[in-house]
This record gives sequence, structure tokens and C-alpha cells, in this order.
Amino acid sequence: MAVYRGSQCRLCRREGQKLMLKGDRCKTEKCAFERRPFAPGMKATKRRKQSSEYDTQLREKQKIRRMYGVLERQFRLYFATAAKTKGVTGENLLRLLETRFDNVVYRMGFAPSRNAARQLVLHNHFTLNGKKVNIPSCRISDGDAIQVKEKSKNLDLVHSALKNMKDTPDWLSVDKVKLCGTMVRQPERTSMPMDVKEQLVVELYSK
Repeated sequence: MAVYRGSQCRLCRREGQKLMLKGDRCKTEKCAFERRPFAPGMKATKRRKQSSEYDTQLREKQKIRRMYGVLERQFRLYFATAAKTKGVTGENLLRLLETRFDNVVYRMGFAPSRNAARQLVLHNHFTLNGKKVNIPSCRISDGDAIQVKEKSKNLDLVHSALKNMKDTPDWLSVDKVKLCGTMVRQPERTSMPMDVKEQLVVELYSK
């Protein structure tokens, strides 16, 4: 299974904005983007300017892909599925990404970041509808229930993330006492408050 192993902070610097890849650390002065708010690379002293329409579309695609921790080939498959699904392609794409197992765990507040949620899922700390599932890309459907395993309920990471969780998306229902949650419905675009322009991705792949 292909996974990006490089620096997370480097990705934020390349895209010119915080992608919140390290959770609460991104909100502190320790964040690399705060200390070096310019693109990575030798002799880089400022952010690279977007010089063309293609570059703008490419950067938006890279930003979304990196936010969800998805590599290029998998992202293309998501887009192909979104294009074949009834509705607005851009919104369909975000909906597919939002309903990944690791992202839903993150949205429920059981992990401080998507990367941390991915690790928790891979290490079998959750059950899906009472069954063991350790595939981060597994798609969650309406009515599916996610629960922290009994042996994992004392994890400091989970409790710390829940403590810092501000709001739960309206398409999810979470019980912070029982450490479980349910996907109530499919997320609408208004329930996905990311600072992204998904239409640019549609335009990029439509060329």
C-alpha cells in the first residue's frame, strides 16, 4: 500500500496555507508554516506565484489530495467515480473523500488529524457495525456505526482529541461517553466547510 512518508509541514508550505495535517500542532507557534511561510526548496524566500490557469487548477487539486492523504492514482479513481455519479461532480468528489473511514473517525473527534485517524484505523482501534475493519479508505454509508474498541477506550490520544473537539458535523452523531458514533446522512457541501474550490479540479480533469 503506497503512503506518503515525507514531511507533512512541507506540504502545507508548498500549497501556501495550513492544511491542518498535524492537528492541534498546526494551531501553535511551533507550526513550520508560521515560521517559514514560503514554498520549500533551495533559496526559497517567498511563496511561488501562480502564473497560469493550469497552475491554479493543479494547486487546488494537490491541496485537496494532500488534505485527505490520498495519492494521485487513488484520487483519479475517486474523481472517475464522482463523474459517473448523479449530481454535481465537484461535490460528489468531496463527499467520497469525506465518507472515507479515516476521515469520518477524524470528523467524529476520535483523532486530532486525518493522519492520526488513519493510523488508529490501521492498528484496529475501531469497529464498523460491530466488525473489525482496518481499511482507511473504506467508505462509510448512512446508518453505519463506528465504535472505539473496548481495549482502546483508554487511549490518551482519543480522549485528548475529543476534549479539543469543538463541533461535530450535522451529518454525524457522536456519543463521547460510549466513544461511538453514527453517520446520519450523506454530507452536503454546506456541511463540508473546507477552504477549497473543487470546481477547479473538475476543470483540470475535463481538459
